[in-house]
Amino acid sequence: MKNNKRRSDRKKQADDYREKSFSKPQQSKTPGRKSPPAKKTFKNENPSETGTGRKFGSRKENQEGLSREKPTSYKRKASYDTGDQELRSYSKGRSNNPDRKRSFGRNQEKPTGYRKEGPSTVGKKTPARKPRPVKSDPSAPIRLNKFIANAGVCSRREADKLIETGAVKVNGVIVTELGTKVGPADKVQLGDQTLSSEKLRYVLLNKPKGFITTTDDPFKRNTVMKLVEDACRERIYPVGRLDRNTTGLLLFTNDGELTKRLTHPRFGVRKIYDVELDKPLLKKDMESIAAGVELNGETIIIDEIAYVEVEKNKKHIGIELHSGQNRVVRRIFEKFDYEVLKLDRVMISSLTKKNLPRGRWRHLDEKEIRVLKRL
Repeated sequence: MKNNKRRSDRKKQADDYREKSFSKPQQSKTPGRKSPPAKKTFKNENPSETGTGRKFGSRKENQEGLSREKPTSYKRKASYDTGDQELRSYSKGRSNNPDRKRSFGRNQEKPTGYRKEGPSTVGKKTPARKPRPVKSDPSAPIRLNKFIANAGVCSRREADKLIETGAVKVNGVIVTELGTKVGPADKVQLGDQTLSSEKLRYVLLNKPKGFITTTDDPFKRNTVMKLVEDACRERIYPVGRLDRNTTGLLLFTNDGELTKRLTHPRFGVRKIYDVELDKPLLKKDMESIAAGVELNGETIIIDEIAYVEVEKNKKHIGIELHSGQNRVVRRIFEKFDYEVLKLDRVMISSLTKKNLPRGRWRHLDEKEIRVLKRL
């Protein structure tokens, strides 16, 4: 009986102690100092229900009423009632200035125009933005050598030589100073010929047989100019030449500077020909041609030569070179006692016969022109 009474008294004393510890704020023993607010208890922390309370720390801490608060993330936003319901951050090391620019978080709405809507670009390389082409003013003055080159007379370098020799007149006055600029209203003369600055044109022709490469023939034969007479209003000229029985690509332009680049061997513009011989080409002759052929005291360098059909027909040959001599391919094979039955130029630099039937022409696009001018 005494033990049961003692046990009952101890339980009652423990219950009173817990009720006093968890429900009543502790009084500060320091005079003049306010007591801290009572600790907020969490759900299921009533000692009468669990007997021990929620266990955040050790058993000793729980018995003394030292309950822990729920941990809070540094990045969490807290709202305080300050009249305007300002949203402030108590993140570590951050300012509470409302005018401070904040970066947009993952769950916050981004302003309009922040990023173009579309598929995700994470991990992908964004291509560089192409600069917008600047349109030149047609009424703006240009250098005199460029004016002469645009007229299709020659290249800019050769135009400088003509200017220095006093062969060019501007408005009736001889000009010898390099760098002189002229406008659309100025009259430019080369000797007694008046030049006009025209729009540059670039026309590619797939030449058929029976036409000679010249601008004017005294014997009134068919010329390649007859095939491109409707291509443009500007006067254009053939770049290089193909003989009467040779077919394939032929370029026309009034760009004198580009003409110089395409025809001079120093720039190494490659040309590929499709050749059909009267008899099979021997391997030893092919090796001799590949080593270089001397014609009129000049060694013609062959970039590449090969059979088109090795097993079926060794008369069909492909040859690549950059020489600009007249009838150079025919003369190479004639030196080794071969007759060329068919000769077709299938490629000039990066230009091909794709989608260009025999006897038809087309204008070059901007990309093709840029490639040619980078040679």
